[in-house]
Formats: sequence, C-alpha cells, structure tokens
Amino acid sequence: MAKITYIEHDGTEHAIDVKNGLSVMEGAVKNNIPGIDADCGGACACATCHVYVKDEWLEKTGVRSAMEESMLDFAEGVQDNSRLSCQIKVSDELDGLIVTMPESQH
Repeated sequence: MAKITYIEHDGTEHAIDVKNGLSVMEGAVKNNIPGIDADCGGACACATCHVYVKDEWLEKTGVRSAMEESMLDFAEGVQDNSRLSCQIKVSDELDGLIVTMPESQH
C-alpha cells in the first residue's frame, strides 16, 4: 500500500492510502477525489485523469507509452511531467507520491 497525495488545482490536498496493483486513477475514483473524472474507466482512451507528477517521482512512475502520449495530445496544459493517472500502477515504491491536477480538471 502507498500513501498518495492528490493536490487539486486550488491547492486542496487529499492524502489517501491506495492498495498495490491499483492505478493512481483508481485510487482517486474510489476515494471521490475531485479533478480526476476517468471517463473511460482506465482504458487509456481519454485524458480526464491527467495529472502532473512531482519531478522527484517521474523516474519511479515509469515512462509514457505511445498510447498515453497519444491521449495526452487531447489534454490541456500538458507539461514534461504530465501523466495519465490510469497508467501509473501503485506499488510500495510509490509510497509518498504527489500528483497535482491541472486547472482544466476541476
């Protein structure tokens, strides 16, 4: 299990324990975190779970797949640290992860 901090665009923080094997998106949806809609249910077919990963966590969250890169083309405010939270699998290694939602997702 990992404690993940989700930060809304206005700075509101939600620190949640998320079970290993779930995605960062699933942790948000199961805990009603505002800003992560997950319209496609985690199929990497939309960009409504777009988050910014704090720089110190980028390496541990892995690299974007070609499909994720393609879906991020539809997101607003994409940055170098943008990820789709449905594509980040939770493990003990991600304990302490911090993600921020873009302003367009409120």
